[in-house]
Amino acid sequence: MEATTDNRQLCVIIPTYNNVRTIGKVITDVLKYCSQVIVVDDGCTDGTSAEIRSLSSHITIVSYQPNRGKGHALVAGFRKAKEMGFTHVITIDADGQHFADDIPVFIKELDNHTDTIVVGARNLTEENMPRGNTFANKFSNFWFRLQTGINLQDTQSGFRLYPISALRGLRFITFRYEAELELLVFAAWAGTPIISVPVRVYYPPADERVSHFRPIYDFVRISILNTLLCIAALVYGYPRMALRAVKRFFS
Repeated sequence: MEATTDNRQLCVIIPTYNNVRTIGKVITDVLKYCSQVIVVDDGCTDGTSAEIRSLSSHITIVSYQPNRGKGHALVAGFRKAKEMGFTHVITIDADGQHFADDIPVFIKELDNHTDTIVVGARNLTEENMPRGNTFANKFSNFWFRLQTGINLQDTQSGFRLYPISALRGLRFITFRYEAELELLVFAAWAGTPIISVPVRVYYPPADERVSHFRPIYDFVRISILNTLLCIAALVYGYPRMALRAVKRFFS
């Protein structure tokens, strides 16, 4: 199947850290729908780097050592995409949980929402969905709604469409995986529209799954981040959104 994004200023970014069992298939599947792919090697140590290099004639690789976290990997990918002249990026996880044939779902939204962040909402009742993931997502959704007033079904999904313009000037407090939530919060405060589209999800059995989530440590990190974001919402986010609403009312 030919790529469906030819003649568009769109690429797909795949951040990866130690996904040697899945990265090859993810890249191959994505290439069926997008001919421009940037893979960010976030300090891999398990053979993933070699797997990526075997496909180097078809993709652009950004790599560094040591591992710095998904947030840092995304920023590196965004920076490279901007350097290459792309106006929009789709991000997809390297663990095989997403289906590349959902990429056209995002492209369809791009036709009507060029300035919008589109988040792929997973069905959290799917078979084999880890209970911890379901709880963490509901927890994240609650805080996001409190901080922005926006109700999103899946704030932790890594399958997203971003307009590069919406990323200009954004700064992260953290560079681990919770940076994806932080990015949505700051984008919402800046007035960037955010919508959801349904996407499918696959979670392999526990003995085959590669997870970098550390329940206690990461839950503490997320709690601290949400506390900081709530404070920032009071002194910055809410006033900025209110001012924008007033300007729209009188315009």
